[in-house]
Amino acid sequence: MQSEILIPSYLSDDFSMYLENMESLTDPENPDLLANYLKVLSAQLALNSATFNGLVDQLAMAITRSIRIDSKNLAMLDIAEQPAWADIKPFVAVHADARTTITQLMEHSEHDLKTAVLIIHFYNTYDATPLPSLPEEVESDEDPSGPYETYGYDE
Repeated sequence: MQSEILIPSYLSDDFSMYLENMESLTDPENPDLLANYLKVLSAQLALNSATFNGLVDQLAMAITRSIRIDSKNLAMLDIAEQPAWADIKPFVAVHADARTTITQLMEHSEHDLKTAVLIIHFYNTYDATPLPSLPEEVESDEDPSGPYETYGYDE
């Protein structure tokens, strides 16, 4: 049975934008579209770590390929309320090519970096498969196995 993952309210807007961007760029007819876009964002971020200040969804996309998150252990933390970066940092591995950029982000945009990491974490564990619909409610005096019976009375 599929379990529903609840996105904390402090992440919901940015997560929605990230999810929408990732889904719109995932094109079966052009499988390189997303990868190319992420490369461009990553290159922009490497040139100027302040490029995505205030654009957390874009920052998350820019660092997606540069970090690896230990989501299994991060999921054990209570992150219903915003955690501190120090709580999140031990679960994040950074690719050698991105260390300078991530270090700069930690120095001047720690909050945005933390939020971007959490967005990626939730995206990696997010299952977009719709939950099965619930059966329609049946009134208590109705027989759910067949049509309403009149018991010999004319209608």
